[in-house]
Parts: sequence; structure tokens; C-alpha cells
Amino acid sequence: MTGTKTYSLLAVAILAALAAGYVAGRHSQPAPAQASVTPAERKVLYWYDPMTPDQRFDKPGKSPFMDMDLMPRYADEVADDGGVTVSARQQQNLGMRSEKVQRRMLTAPLNVYGTVSADERSLRTVAARANGLVEKLYVAASQQPVKKGQKLATLWIPDWTAAQQEYLAVRQLGDRNLTAAARQRLALQFMPEDILRSVDKTGQPQTRITVSAPQDGYLSQLFVREGAQVSATQPLFELTSLKQVWIVMDYPPSAASEIQTGSKVTASADSQPGETFHGMVSELLPDVDAVSRTLKARVVMDNPQEKLRPGMYLNLSPDNSMQTAVLAIPQEALIQTGSRNTVLLDDGNGHFTPRAVTTGATRDGWTQVLSGLEEGQSVVTSGQFLIDSEASLRSALPVPATQPDAHQHGGDL
Repeated sequence: MTGTKTYSLLAVAILAALAAGYVAGRHSQPAPAQASVTPAERKVLYWYDPMTPDQRFDKPGKSPFMDMDLMPRYADEVADDGGVTVSARQQQNLGMRSEKVQRRMLTAPLNVYGTVSADERSLRTVAARANGLVEKLYVAASQQPVKKGQKLATLWIPDWTAAQQEYLAVRQLGDRNLTAAARQRLALQFMPEDILRSVDKTGQPQTRITVSAPQDGYLSQLFVREGAQVSATQPLFELTSLKQVWIVMDYPPSAASEIQTGSKVTASADSQPGETFHGMVSELLPDVDAVSRTLKARVVMDNPQEKLRPGMYLNLSPDNSMQTAVLAIPQEALIQTGSRNTVLLDDGNGHFTPRAVTTGATRDGWTQVLSGLEEGQSVVTSGQFLIDSEASLRSALPVPATQPDAHQHGGDL
């Protein structure tokens, strides 16, 4: 028994020694080095107030302009292309939104006005055929409507008496050639054919001539009075037809691309409610209104019932059904600063680059882009003014940072 206990105590002592050595060995081994994973700190170039980005400060604090903290501008946010990198949080704070550049029809209706005027190509002047006297005047007031063939005046022309008597004497000779020549001389004195037939039929001189209206219309000008003496080719009346009228249309310069020769136009008048008239642009007039600075075009419009009268105002709507799709951006995406138009391109990764563009017409909140953009690109439509200001500042000479005013900040920072 004594030997057995002695053996057990010796075994326990050996196990204890081995355990102590193992623990000592574990503590004597060098601990593995822990890798330093602390990221490199971002370099701050300056601090600024987003509402006044042209002012820079060399330390953080409260803005002296607004009740808000200054924001840091990091070195990795400065791009070589003159753009700006904006974090997602800053985009959210600025309320930034983007829209795709797309092709679309600028089909907003263009409502302009026009003035009815007489078609100058329909003006007809009725003149005296020879020296004579206005024996009877059937129309005595201007603006009087007349019908084709209506009597206007009777002229007494005594100078025709001798020539017609000579013709009658030659006709009695029976020589056909001489008679034809004498009759031709009468025609050369502006005697109308009905007068010559009357001379042949009655065998008596016809010295009175009835002047008739050559067309329907109205008497736009009256040049003589009853009893007045007139000379050959002297104007007696001026007639104007209303079967077709001109509309002088005034439109803004921004709509110049939509108004072309041959464009169809629909018109309406307050005096004819519910009725529309249709015409076509015949000429683009060269003059510009000195007061309104509007352009002018001439529209030819049929007026068979003569409801349109010179001097009336019409509401005009040019037809844009033939217009083609153009490259366009939302109007609010355009930054107009003096002589240049700029937009901010959004590459989708928080980077924004200013881009100069050439624009065209603006309709229904969309502006045509003539150059500078391609279809599918994204442009900023909200919050772009602050970013454009910041990008413009970076393209200029460096602005020295200023020290925030401790008094305005309420103490040292």
C-alpha cells in the first residue's frame, strides 16, 4: 500500500511539471503582430458654406452667413475635368434630380395673332379711256360694296365723235380692207368692243361710255366726283376683292423655326365664334415690328363668304403636325449666365461636369439642344446652380482660405 501511494504521488508531480512547462512555453512565444487597418485620413482642402461657395475657410466652424456648419472640401473631390464630386448625402440635401437627354416633339401649341388686310394682288384700278366728263356717278362713297358688271359711272367723251364719223364714212365706201383699218384705229383710241359694235349696229357715233365693275368687291378708293373733267388713263375707282385675304401674322423670334413658307395656319375670330378659317404662309416678311420686336409672315386665306374684313384681329395657330423630333432637355436644366448656356452632366457616380450647349426653341417646358449634348446623357434639373458655381470657382485662380470670424461663431472653434 505504501508503495502504491508513493507511485501515485510521483505521477501527479510529473503531470503538474509538464503542464507548468507547457504554459510557460506558450507565454514565452512572441505574439503575432496585428496589422494596422486604420485607413488614411482624407485630406481637407478648405471648408465652405454651400450657400456661398466662393468664400473659403481654413478651419471648421459655423458659417458667418447662414446658421449652419461649414462643410469640408476634400482633395479627392476635385476632378481634373473641372467637374465636381458630390456625395449621395449632399445630393439628397441639395434635392438634386437628373433627366435624360431625349428626342421629342416640341408640340406645345403656338398661339399668335394676326391682322386681316386686303390681298393687294386683287386690287383693280378703273381708269378713264379718253378725255371726257363724268356725266353720271352711280357710286358716290368709298367702302361701298359692288358686284361684277355693276354700273359705276357714265362718261361723255366728245373726242370720239370725229373718229367714229370718219370710220362710218370709210365703211360706206365698201372697201373691206380700208374699213378694217379704220376700225383698228378706233380700237387704238381705247374704245371698248361694245362701243364699236354699237357704232356698227346703229351707224351713229357713240360718245357716251358706261364704266362697270370688273369684279366683285368694294370701292376702296374713289378718285372723282360727278361733273368732274377727266383725262385719258386717269384713275376713277379702285376696287378690292375679299374672296381671298391676307393675314399679317406676328410671331416671336423663338418660333422662327416653326414658321416656314407653306406652313398651314388655322384662324379664329371673336366675331365668328365656333368657326375656323384655314390658310397657308405665302411669304416671310423681312421687317420686324419696332415696338414688340416680333417677326411677320403673310398668310393667304380664302374668304368665299367675305366674313373676314380688313382690320380684323384673328387668333392664329400654326400647324406643327409636320414637325420632326429634336434633341431636347428640360428647361430647368439650363443654366443661363450672360452669354453662355450651361448644363451639368451627371455620370451616375456622383460626379458632375459642366457642359456648354447651344439651344434652340423652348416649348412646353422643354428646350431644343442644337449642339453640346448627345441623346441618352443625363443632365441635372434641380440643385445644379450651386454645383455650377463651385465648378466655375475651381476653374479660376485659387482663392485663399479665410479665418472664420470667432465673434460671429460665438467663440473659438
